[in-house]
Amino acid sequence: MVLNARLDHRDPLVFDTHELGRRPGALQRLTRTVDAPRDLGLQGVIGVPEGAPVELDLRLESVMEGVLVTGTARARAQGECVRCLEPVEQQLEADFQELFSYPDADDRGRPVAEPGDDAEDDEDRFFVEDGLIGLEPVLRDAVVLALPMQPVCQEDCQGLCSECGVRLSDDPDHHHDAVDIRWAALQGLAGSLGDGEKDEMSGDGSDSADAAEKQEK
Repeated sequence: MVLNARLDHRDPLVFDTHELGRRPGALQRLTRTVDAPRDLGLQGVIGVPEGAPVELDLRLESVMEGVLVTGTARARAQGECVRCLEPVEQQLEADFQELFSYPDADDRGRPVAEPGDDAEDDEDRFFVEDGLIGLEPVLRDAVVLALPMQPVCQEDCQGLCSECGVRLSDDPDHHHDAVDIRWAALQGLAGSLGDGEKDEMSGDGSDSADAAEKQEK
């Protein structure tokens, strides 16, 4: 989060901390259901659909350095099985904890003259902006860590047949006769020769019958 970024108080993932004041030990508990933002999860693998309900249970605590947020997010995630490509749906529960620092205080809560001098440190920190905190980046990180990198429809999913694409879990006895490609051409040649021999044998029998009839006459 960028220091001095403007947060919109109308954003459902932005929370007002003014009630806490800056009294260490002050506590606020919140429960809120919000619409999932776009691309919440592992893109192209599994995630919470945009607009789906996300339940948030939050604990906001005022500390010397800022506001400590501890929470749990619950939602339904959707994706596809990496083995058989069937749809996958699972309950998601992601826990998170993050400190939102006061921009005018250092790590020990002491005022500093010019906040944000160390740009690299600021990139890894979250800040209280005009009494507001934005949870979206924290929520995104928590959801990604809670989701499986390789979702499966069931633990023993056998995937798809590499030859015809049939889902093997639906047909446990499915198989294909193995043919060595080195012999396939010879088998075809043997088949054609066999057909030719049968034709010759059929022709010889006809000629012999004609000869026998002539001898009888």
